[in-house]
Amino acid sequence: MPNNTAAKRIEVNGIVQGVGFRPFVYNLANQYDLKGEVANTAAGVSIHIEGPPEGIQAFETDLAAKCPPLAHVVEISGRTASVEPYAEFRIVKSRGQAQMATLISPDVSICDDCLSELFDPHDRRYLYPFINCTNCGPRYTIIDDIPYDRPGTSMRHFKMCAACQAEYDDPTNRRFHAQPNACAKCGPHVSFYDNHRKSITTADPIKTAADHIRRGRVVAVKGLGGYHLVVDAVNSEAVMRLRSRKLREEKPFAIMSADLKSIRKYARVGTQEEKLLTSIQRPIVLLQKRKPNPISPAVAPGNKYWGVMLPYTPLHYLLLKHGFSALVMTSANLSEEPIAIDNDDAFERLADIADYFLIHNRDIYLRSDDSIVKHTAGQKRTIRRSRGFVPIPVFLNHTVPPILACGAELKNTICLTKGDKAFLSQHIGDLENMITLDFFKLTVAHLQRILEIQPEIIACDMHPDYLSTRFAREQVETRIIEVQHHHAHIVSCMAEHQLEGAVIGLAFDGTGFGPDGTIWGGEVLVAEAKQFERVAHLATVPMPGSSAAIKEPWRMAISYLHATFGDNFRDLDLPLVKQIDQQKIKIIAEMIVKGVNCPQTSSLGRLFDAVAAIAGVRKRVNFEGQAAMELEMLADGRSDSIYDIQWTSQEPIKILPQTIIRGIVQDIQNGLSITEISVKFHQTLIVLFTEICATIRRNRDLNRVVLSGGCFQNALLLSGLVGQLEAHNFEVYAHRQVPANDGGIALGQALVAASIADAS
Repeated sequence: MPNNTAAKRIEVNGIVQGVGFRPFVYNLANQYDLKGEVANTAAGVSIHIEGPPEGIQAFETDLAAKCPPLAHVVEISGRTASVEPYAEFRIVKSRGQAQMATLISPDVSICDDCLSELFDPHDRRYLYPFINCTNCGPRYTIIDDIPYDRPGTSMRHFKMCAACQAEYDDPTNRRFHAQPNACAKCGPHVSFYDNHRKSITTADPIKTAADHIRRGRVVAVKGLGGYHLVVDAVNSEAVMRLRSRKLREEKPFAIMSADLKSIRKYARVGTQEEKLLTSIQRPIVLLQKRKPNPISPAVAPGNKYWGVMLPYTPLHYLLLKHGFSALVMTSANLSEEPIAIDNDDAFERLADIADYFLIHNRDIYLRSDDSIVKHTAGQKRTIRRSRGFVPIPVFLNHTVPPILACGAELKNTICLTKGDKAFLSQHIGDLENMITLDFFKLTVAHLQRILEIQPEIIACDMHPDYLSTRFAREQVETRIIEVQHHHAHIVSCMAEHQLEGAVIGLAFDGTGFGPDGTIWGGEVLVAEAKQFERVAHLATVPMPGSSAAIKEPWRMAISYLHATFGDNFRDLDLPLVKQIDQQKIKIIAEMIVKGVNCPQTSSLGRLFDAVAAIAGVRKRVNFEGQAAMELEMLADGRSDSIYDIQWTSQEPIKILPQTIIRGIVQDIQNGLSITEISVKFHQTLIVLFTEICATIRRNRDLNRVVLSGGCFQNALLLSGLVGQLEAHNFEVYAHRQVPANDGGIALGQALVAASIADAS
């Protein structure tokens, strides 16, 4: 070898297997005329490289800067090695337990190269709806077992033709070891059926589906992580028909358009929103509505935002090329059930909703709903973390034991930990029925298998009636650690930001079981991983009818009016009091006085409900958080005006909401608009909790504030509090990677359990 030949051993860890990393290294080495080898190892990828020092330096620079789109590099380390004269650079067999230790990549959108081929009449995959390569396509949803290779995926049923096999075996080809590789000759195919499961013969099933959608029909379309129910988003009659059949009265539907130009006709797309829309994850992005716009108002009634996504599968592109402005793409299920993924199950469960079915014969092994994000307070905020992001782990700043955290009841996800990684599952849903519980159990078993994690500890919520808690308690051979709901919220955000030590935690949501037997949700905690102290909270009020008060916010309005005015509230000149049946008001008032079926709550979510009902926004809701959401949507503009605020002086501080309620009633009687009342109420909360944090800072010498809980999906509250707290020189941390709502709580449960176990 020439005298100027150097050698280096480079180790790369992260998501670097099954994502085209070895062929990337192979081609990069050949680009710089370097020799050596690359292999998968238990820790990631190991590279031995030899050649001129300047070539090795250029190789290392590109290795970090130009890695494949699906790779997620955590660390690259290098050391000088001995020269072992190689004749060439080669990809060698995996070493040790490499394949068993790999981090699995998520499902991502079709890449530009495949998209170009899809619409190229000269390409052999022209208009093939399952085109993919190493850089794109299905991953997580088709894995049945490890190691991640074709026999362990749903592609095992499709034997590659000679042309596909040649691509698969060629390290210079971008389909090298792409497990879902296929073409029309050897791969999956689509077909079209009516809702009686009768096959409809057609040369172009996708065009036939598009024709029926254009006529106002509801078509169930099998996608990447499950079925969607699809209608033309411009056709109000079709949208309302879908709502009626799906039993989804007012909750917004997601929509999909072919390109950014189409989206800009009905929504405002800023620079950050464009980045989110076009990212390889292709999430649903919440975008402000343009007025006027061509989309049916029935798609997202009472909302300032559309939930919009770009196509992420070739099938979506082929469907949208038939000239739609936008298509409703909503999860194929009845309300509160998981989405359908299996063809037989889809025909059985969706026959009364869909008129037709566009299906395919590639199995989905694990359902994965569309992810939802929004750009708020200067950052991407995740509302639902699922397709495109799972199972990329949250990286921790220390190692923890193998733990299964079972999450909460609503918006359930689970979390499994391994070393310094926390794996949050895809969105499972509300654990309120057996079909969702079965999905929960399937997800637990599936993730434990493909991640090779056998939990030593199981963490769960303290609420005894949650199905997730009951599941945990049934695992009698494993140590169980119960974690308070709001403690878990705060620690989930701390874990995401790798924070250690005590923080001021604002945990705001609708419902969480408190150790004192009341329902918490307007909490200010001093928290660290292993313990917390409740230092301030909203004063409790009765919750008449318990869970009925969540669906009927007027009940919370009566509770807060009674707490403020006593029995005299019935004499108030207030539209709400006149609109509700007087006998109903009498019954609720008696329940409050006698304490019958009236659990005490400190929930900020319930205060939002009460204010919404008192202000005349909504007396009943059709989905969780609807009243609070619509109150937020009505807020327009800014105001420095606030309602009087009052709290007790000793810790735990009790925040007394009566002054706020009294001010709102007075404003209504004086004719102030709902818009002005909403702005004033939000501003009051922002000032109130900033002052509470300042008080705690003086008492406890703490300057870091962590925000978590479903109320922080409210953009006005989140951005206002972040801005106000930072203006008062606090360090403020809010969720980015994982949801602020209960979809992120399993992460906090896992880290609390790890800390408690470490201390015991």
